[in-house]
Amino acid sequence: MNNTKIDWADMTWNPLTGCYHGCTYCYARKIAERFASKDPMAMKEAFDQEGSTMVLEEPYVYNGKFEPYPYGFMPTFHLSRLHDLERAREPKRVFVCSMADLFGDWVPEWMILAVFESCKRTPQHKYMFLTKNPERMLEMAYNGDLPKEDNFWYGTSVPTGNEAFFSSDEHHCFISMEPLRADPGRFLGSRLPDWVIVGAETGNQISKVMPKKSWIDHLTENLGDVPVMMKNSLVPIVGEDNMRREWPEELRI
Repeated sequence: MNNTKIDWADMTWNPLTGCYHGCTYCYARKIAERFASKDPMAMKEAFDQEGSTMVLEEPYVYNGKFEPYPYGFMPTFHLSRLHDLERAREPKRVFVCSMADLFGDWVPEWMILAVFESCKRTPQHKYMFLTKNPERMLEMAYNGDLPKEDNFWYGTSVPTGNEAFFSSDEHHCFISMEPLRADPGRFLGSRLPDWVIVGAETGNQISKVMPKKSWIDHLTENLGDVPVMMKNSLVPIVGEDNMRREWPEELRI
């Protein structure tokens, strides 16, 4: 587990790293590829198993140095990290798999269930899961495999407002509109999430889309009393006086 500067979490925990979504604005890919192992054997293994999810039983060490992303951004399940949560005794808001998508189609279900079990063993924390594949959450909920714990929060990345998001009367649900890349208009309809995170794209990408203040206004007008967490990246757009940094009551610590 690591402390984080992410506005809406206290810590990140990454028993799974890597992803196959291929988002052009992905910050995690840049980090993983920057710190990928220089071990030629690791690179060969990743090349040979492209498309799958690697399983790493112990921390990867090369030339006496710990390698956090031995296979770069190839999905990798780190079994040795499943007990990391037990080191933090004080309650924390934990962003689970900030460097991956736990609900990607390439992730075997046993890995997802193992992560859930680790979270259940440390109920003092609040857990936030974020995916671009809400259909997998829906499938697991339908099959009774998605925990209904009050400290589990299930989020969907919704960068334009045209994406479907996971919604359930039996689970805490949120959406992350970060980066917000289009005017969401009235996309939410009659079904509202329990919480909304919104922010601007950061970095120097040529394709970067900066949200307009009118987009933020449309969004907040549609949300009514739904708590909104505006990331600090929006301060230059909406102004400090208009920033909303709201937590659902269940996520307060």
